[in-house]
Amino acid sequence: MRGRTVTAQLAEPAGAWRADPYADALRTGRGPLYLRRSDGWLLPLEVERWCAEPDSADATVLARCRGPVLDIGCGPGRLVAALARLGHTALGVDVTPEAVARTVRTGGSALCRSVFDPLPREGRWGTVLLIDGNIGIGGDPGALLRRAAGLAAPDGSLLVEVAAVDVDERVEVHVDDGHGGRGAPFAWARLGARALRAEAVDAGWTRALTWQAEGRTFVQLRR
Repeated sequence: MRGRTVTAQLAEPAGAWRADPYADALRTGRGPLYLRRSDGWLLPLEVERWCAEPDSADATVLARCRGPVLDIGCGPGRLVAALARLGHTALGVDVTPEAVARTVRTGGSALCRSVFDPLPREGRWGTVLLIDGNIGIGGDPGALLRRAAGLAAPDGSLLVEVAAVDVDERVEVHVDDGHGGRGAPFAWARLGARALRAEAVDAGWTRALTWQAEGRTFVQLRR
């Protein structure tokens, strides 16, 4: 999996993440960039952190990775590239061509594909990642957790970054650059640790560990 692979875009809510504001932010490595709800509420997206080297909170995730690692919604690929440097077989998956291209440029391997499309090593990934709020992908955390269970090995684990507050919401949002640029609306979700645990049980996961680092909250689940 060390080879650098880029494939054609396959999935639908991808159009939202291929919108100019998001792609432009990844090209420059800078925001501002937000997810905006229909009521005007904004969730800032940490583009600069995503495009930088892994920080100390990321290091706690990297230290818990075992075996081959699949990073769902890898974005610009900081974790995939870092895992490769650490000697892991690692693959990023993202629906945004610019995210995949940036991952490859930084030394990672990535596919431009939806997590719900066919993927390599199904049922054999030692660790699956849903970091940077990616539990929200598709707006249906239960479906995403079930898909992750099908991707992980029987003894594999899932590392999820959740909201630092107790929240459980399914919303429609769009990418917004704060200057009038916006993408198409799409479904998203936000979960805190409590809501994740409830969804995880129904999807066949058990809670193993919750930890916090640099104001961020993570949960490790096992099959």
